[in-house]
Amino acid sequence: MSTPEARKTVVMVVDDAVDCIRMINDALESAGMTVLIALEGSQALTISQNITPDIVLMDAIMPNMDGFETCRRLKQNPDFANTPIIFMTGLSDTEHVVMGLKCGGVDYITKPINTTELMARMQVHLTNARMAHSARAALDTAGQNLFAVDRHGAILWSTPQVHQRLTGGGSNNLELLTNNLANWLSHNPENGHSLTLDFLPELHAVEFLTLVDEREYLLRLQEVQKPSEATGALRTRFSLTGRESDVLLWIANGKTNREIGQILEMSPRTVNKHLEQVFRKLGVENRTSAAAAAIKCLART
Repeated sequence: MSTPEARKTVVMVVDDAVDCIRMINDALESAGMTVLIALEGSQALTISQNITPDIVLMDAIMPNMDGFETCRRLKQNPDFANTPIIFMTGLSDTEHVVMGLKCGGVDYITKPINTTELMARMQVHLTNARMAHSARAALDTAGQNLFAVDRHGAILWSTPQVHQRLTGGGSNNLELLTNNLANWLSHNPENGHSLTLDFLPELHAVEFLTLVDEREYLLRLQEVQKPSEATGALRTRFSLTGRESDVLLWIANGKTNREIGQILEMSPRTVNKHLEQVFRKLGVENRTSAAAAAIKCLART
């Protein structure tokens, strides 16, 4: 039985020192890897627009744009969120080590490069990155559309399907996503609360699951029906008025009375009046039970 040929590991080396590049290139090619060369940060950014390597070896000190800034810009590209970046430099003081790690690097090796040590470190980070990718692909297969962001709304990691949905609209949508998430997270949403994303090609909602290690906000991306379709389903199922079905829909999306009032351009007191009627018609006593009934109804449509 034939097996598919293993794909070669693709390594991008970013360094302005030709002699160093030649030595690293020879070692990597001897190990059966494909090597991409960038002599400065801007070249690395150009390459990154078309190719996502498995790992990046980054010189810290280069003219025009140093390795720290290049790393920061690469990490702004969601395709590079899970790509390990190892810094290479003659600088070994604590300040530069911290700078390299803070801007997105995973490791730091000093020059002159010991290629045996470099290959060993690369293998560790490649293995970790591939295990993480496999785990996220498994989450996708299981229908768990998860991703994590920092407190500023920047994506730390995502499952493949979430990545495709969030990046499908281009850089403008990513900027909107980051800003919306940062603002939402600044209000410390509780577990189970959700945020509607109406700027993506399809209407989605983000559910807050938990805060991991005080730095990773774990979120779930869910596709939701357009309000007109969803409110129609709720209105028919529970014999609601148009405004009551609007309020119930946003309750199901985790919105507070104040937020619903802003969305529907009514006072929180009016929202509460509508909710009283919704509770009566659904035969429930609180918003949690009403949200559960609405979600169950929408799942069937």
